[in-house]
Amino acid sequence: MRPLRLDRLRELMKEELSTIIQQEMKDPRVGFVSITDVELSSDLRHAKVFVSVYGDDQAKAQTMEALEGALGFIRTELGRRIKVHHIPEITFRLDDSIERGTRVIQLLRQVTHGTASTQSESFAPSRRSDQAPKGSILPPQEHQPDDLDGSGESGHHDEHAPEDRDDTR
Repeated sequence: MRPLRLDRLRELMKEELSTIIQQEMKDPRVGFVSITDVELSSDLRHAKVFVSVYGDDQAKAQTMEALEGALGFIRTELGRRIKVHHIPEITFRLDDSIERGTRVIQLLRQVTHGTASTQSESFAPSRRSDQAPKGSILPPQEHQPDDLDGSGESGHHDEHAPEDRDDTR
């Protein structure tokens, strides 16, 4: 099968499975479920459906159990919606990538807002701001004199300051 057709079928299965699970299934054990990916074999006989379940471990286990128990119903509904010669055997896999991504974002926010402190930070000796950390690849900053050209004037030029120039011509 051509890769483009396989990709379109994967996306269609993802959309239809999501609709079936969220709107057609009446099992109370099914919590908030998102279909994150569908992998199809090249002969379309097998499909791995990756699902993300919101909730604690018990809710995840109950949802996965309900999905496994409803495989016949899900395949029948999928067969009504997608016209292919053979509806693939479906295997549900728990996908925790969204949960891990959320955790990484939370940790990054803690680090950027300074709420996360490590033991090494609390015992680290204070360092002057112009010193590079030990083991750093950056050289320590050196103080440059303001007199860059040796004229005795500062090398700093403020473009907004009025200049001393002779406008009498």
